[in-house]
Amino acid sequence: MKPIDLYTWPTPNGHKIHIMLEETGTPYRVIPIDIGAGDQFKPDFLRISPNNKMPAMVDPEGPDGKPFALAESGAMLFYLASKTGKFLPKNVADRWKVMQWTMFQMGHIGPMLGQAHHFLGYAPEKIEYAMNRYKNEANRLYGVLEKRLSESPWLACKEYTIADMATMPWLRFPERQGVNIDEYPRVKEWRDRIAERPAVKRALQVLADRRRTEMTQQQRENLFGAAQYAKR
Repeated sequence: MKPIDLYTWPTPNGHKIHIMLEETGTPYRVIPIDIGAGDQFKPDFLRISPNNKMPAMVDPEGPDGKPFALAESGAMLFYLASKTGKFLPKNVADRWKVMQWTMFQMGHIGPMLGQAHHFLGYAPEKIEYAMNRYKNEANRLYGVLEKRLSESPWLACKEYTIADMATMPWLRFPERQGVNIDEYPRVKEWRDRIAERPAVKRALQVLADRRRTEMTQQQRENLFGAAQYAKR
């Protein structure tokens, strides 16, 4: 099997795909997309990811054996599950539950916790309304997960699937979201159980040395400023 070219950065969305590739033993080549430096706006990357978001990938052995480019981390997880035959149950009801909980991550966990990260940690102004709104929503979502994990050992069904891989990376630093993880013991146990998997440990080290503790003004501009909205 030829390695997949993975365009990525050490963010929760990037780590989802790192985990899936490591769990399935799929060979891949890491191509860093430094989102602070503005790599996501380069024409070559936009041809793969039209929405200028990472991760994205090119599978040299895609459908019909031809190179296949794909963006959007949720779609990438389903593609890799289909390609490898792993972490997506064959039982039809369970497959739809995996779809449900993966979409829950894509539609709620990612966007809302991302907003909590922004307004609680990165926004240049401390806007009390926004901070409270996203902190409260983060806690509500942790509550949804807590209830679900009281019913099932894994998010979607009785086995570990891409729904778990999609969600776990977003819950690594709950304090940044205004969440006390001790208030959600089932979520904490589930998260920590996943974090102990050897493949997950390897995945979370991908580009880990590139993470920043501080940002320059230009990096903030690329991530949060007018650079995001320029026509390309």
